[in-house]
Amino acid sequence: MKEGAHPDYREVVFQDMSNDEKFIIRSTIQTKERITVDGTEYPLVKLEVTASSHPFYTGKHKIVDTAGRVEKFRQKFGKVGSKQNQG
Repeated sequence: MKEGAHPDYREVVFQDMSNDEKFIIRSTIQTKERITVDGTEYPLVKLEVTASSHPFYTGKHKIVDTAGRVEKFRQKFGKVGSKQNQG
């Protein structure tokens, strides 16, 4: 295999900044920061949101009442501009 054709594939620490959770996976991402985990130094990638903090995956998301909003809009504006009103 030709030397230098592929990026460096190594273990990298991804850190969720919202809950300080860290996980180690292999990646080719280039980083400037480093972190020591369990006595081993790894490149560090800081993330704002991961599956451990995203509301959809944690079950803490809010369900928006879109039906209520649509009904409120229809009551306020009626059938102005409605395709049904154009005859």
